[in-house]
Amino acid sequence: MNESVTFFTIYLALFLCGMIVMRHGLTLGFRKKMPLFLHRFADKPWKGLLTGVLASAITQSSSAVMVMTVGLVAVRAIPFHYSIGIMLGANIGTVATLEILAYDLSSISVPLLLIGGLCLFSTNEKGFATGCVLFGMAMMFISMHGFETLAYPLTSIPSIHYWFVETSQRVQLGVVTGLIMSSIVQSSSAVTAIAMSFMNEQLLGLSSAIAIMLGANIGTCITAWFASLGASKEAKMTAYAHIWVNILGVIICLPFLESFSGFISLLSSSPERQLAHAAFLFNVVSSLIFLPFSDQIARLLKWMHK
Repeated sequence: MNESVTFFTIYLALFLCGMIVMRHGLTLGFRKKMPLFLHRFADKPWKGLLTGVLASAITQSSSAVMVMTVGLVAVRAIPFHYSIGIMLGANIGTVATLEILAYDLSSISVPLLLIGGLCLFSTNEKGFATGCVLFGMAMMFISMHGFETLAYPLTSIPSIHYWFVETSQRVQLGVVTGLIMSSIVQSSSAVTAIAMSFMNEQLLGLSSAIAIMLGANIGTCITAWFASLGASKEAKMTAYAHIWVNILGVIICLPFLESFSGFISLLSSSPERQLAHAAFLFNVVSSLIFLPFSDQIARLLKWMHK
């Protein structure tokens, strides 16, 4: 039991390190332009949405985009209501990682690791950035394969086995689990990737895995909230907006979870792709629902937290 937990912790650390390395490579060429990009193309909700999608797809982290957005609001580079569109777009862009991880690419992880490792010694910035992306992706693929190999040994632990049984019967438990795990590891992608691995071994149902993904979406908001501490009132409003919109999206989705799961199951026969598609559709639909009401949401949050 201790050995399985130890290896699970190692694979989780490997996944998070891989994501950080890949993110560093992707943002290396945009580290100076990204804040200017967020500032210039966010004056309308729909432009903010597209900006958030692109920025989050580049950084592979909605939390990173939200931290930058909180910073821009804090120094009054953009007004608070501009941040709503960016936030909604960031929720969409961050699921790009999941769509990639949904495919079994473990067979190319070693070549990626070798090529990426060699590129890391490059003195050229673009070559180094390419090495970061390839090396980070390889680490993530290896950790995903590791999660799958540990799925059955972990379920032999009585407490984890009981959790699986309860989660299958009560999706609310899945939401709480995803929220707690994402708050701890600071990555909704990592939590969803773990759920993918258990689904692939047929140890976790689609509805339960979607519930975990929904909870992870809320838990990852804590990063932006930490970034807003000690900042201006409008910067705090930006973090609160991120939290409330994700909570409301989950509340709206939960009553339709079984129907949503049934629809997602028609899109693919692969459990991993089903969860990736579910994350993408949930974030797209919830963002498009809230987008027309960006100004109203901003006014409501100002009233709630005045």
